[in-house]
Amino acid sequence: MASHRHDRLTEDIRRELTDIFRMLKDPRITGMISIVKVDLSGDQSYCKVYISSLDGLEAANRAVEGLKSAAGFIRREIGSRLKMRRTPEFHFISDDSIEYSADIARILYDLDK
Repeated sequence: MASHRHDRLTEDIRRELTDIFRMLKDPRITGMISIVKVDLSGDQSYCKVYISSLDGLEAANRAVEGLKSAAGFIRREIGSRLKMRRTPEFHFISDDSIEYSADIARILYDLDK
């Protein structure tokens, strides 16, 4: 039963993070960034957020640096929006899965021709 609550909380955090990312005014967080995966620890004290960008891994790395500097603001916003007893500490990790999947799609499209 606790697993269902954990999964629901993870999805709530993902939804709220998406909204908070739109509010941030940091110039390093530009372009199309997306949340690939949110991994919330069992005791809800740590949360790993995997970030990917359509502009490549370098843009994702810059976005992660901007998100790390705004981690306190993000934590406060999540705590107030979700009314959590313990707000997790966020760790942002860059990921190149969107670029990788677009590359595979391009290769498959070229093979089809």
